[in-house]
Amino acid sequence: MSELPGPTTDHRYIQVARALRKEIVDGVYPVGSQLPTEHELCQRFSVSRYTVREALRRLREDNLVSSRPRAGTMVVPRPSSHAYVQDVVSINDLLAFATGARFAIESIAMVTIDRELTARTGLPLGEEWLAVVGFRRAEDSDVPICRTEYYINRSFAAVGRMLQNHTGPIFPLLEDLFGISVVEVRQEITAVQLSPELARVLKVEPGSPALQMQRRYTTSDSEIAQVTVNTHPAARFRHSMTMRRVKG
Repeated sequence: MSELPGPTTDHRYIQVARALRKEIVDGVYPVGSQLPTEHELCQRFSVSRYTVREALRRLREDNLVSSRPRAGTMVVPRPSSHAYVQDVVSINDLLAFATGARFAIESIAMVTIDRELTARTGLPLGEEWLAVVGFRRAEDSDVPICRTEYYINRSFAAVGRMLQNHTGPIFPLLEDLFGISVVEVRQEITAVQLSPELARVLKVEPGSPALQMQRRYTTSDSEIAQVTVNTHPAARFRHSMTMRRVKG
């Protein structure tokens, strides 16, 4: 029987969804495989059928699974291409979206935030953070989609020991390992020019336009758990956002 994370303000179905989402991202349930039945999930997590159904609903909303009567719940593929098409409106969407690409790590090291990093990340000058740097690629391509840099709060730096074979997003690991809850992700997109070195690795011309996306992950304790910087060649990135009128 699996244990859900310790004391938290999250509803039980969110905890179940988070546990299943992590297993999907980590490949425990690969694309095309069936999730356990509702009855099996009820027994595994010691929750009601209603809780399991709500958890599966969240996974469907994240486009991770599909469900059909008498056919069960299956892990579904996400469209992949050489372009990074972002259609994200919630933190859960970040998890779902990341399953369509793999992250190859090049280096993991503690770094001291210098002036250049402060300018790009907004982190305090002189502090030590865990830096995880690599490139993200589509599942069916060796052409890098973007260069990705993770800067992880020193309080959670122990996660670095678990990352060598990890290809998915990191903040769910922080939540699971340290019992924190990411409640806000602030995103900024800036237009930049690629340096010759980075342009060569991303296989574009030096000086090509690029979009640099910075995300700051804040916990329920108002602590910054992680900052990511993704640098995308402009031709391989499209941002899509849907806005709805709020009544009242």
